[in-house]
Amino acid sequence: MRGDRRRFVRVGLTGGIAAGKSTVAARMAADGADVIDYDFLAHVLQEPCSPVIAPIAEAFGDDVVDARGGIDRKALADRVFGAYASEGALETLNGIMHPNVYELARNRERSILARGGRHVLVHDIPLLGEVMDTIPFVFDTVVCIVAPEGERIRRLVATRGMTPDQARTRVEGQGSDASRLRYADVVIDATQPIEQMFDYVDNLVGTWFDEE
Repeated sequence: MRGDRRRFVRVGLTGGIAAGKSTVAARMAADGADVIDYDFLAHVLQEPCSPVIAPIAEAFGDDVVDARGGIDRKALADRVFGAYASEGALETLNGIMHPNVYELARNRERSILARGGRHVLVHDIPLLGEVMDTIPFVFDTVVCIVAPEGERIRRLVATRGMTPDQARTRVEGQGSDASRLRYADVVIDATQPIEQMFDYVDNLVGTWFDEE
């Protein structure tokens, strides 16, 4: 789809947990971009009647399924990230989730493009650096949001009620910035003043809409 630039530009947006990626994604959406949020798609897939419920239960136990027939996210997180998580648990979960998330993203793109006109399609993917070799999309630009690990841990403790150890585990579980930065065309420091960051994002999105 790279050759179809008159209709859209496809952007990969990535960054570790609590780095500020969601803030940047929201600003891009306010600037007119169509943001496809992979975390949201993953949550949709963990609702009742999803095709991933049975394989997740088989891999991690029936008690990760809640009374409604969806996934109990806390129970699943304990199995994947907790102190007693089995080796390879995250890889197992990703193997179940990723193909289904990609299919939802592909359907979302089709729906957006069916409206006609020009679009900036932003794929908001926390672990883009980890899946770049297997994801079934080609990106015109990859944007990486960065913040120091210590700051990200502090944010998780302050805003999500995690202990420092829990926060550190979540940060480390998403891989290093190096895995994301090696694919980045644009790097945004999310510790800069927010007005300055928003001005930069506004200009960036504007250039994508103007590209031929």
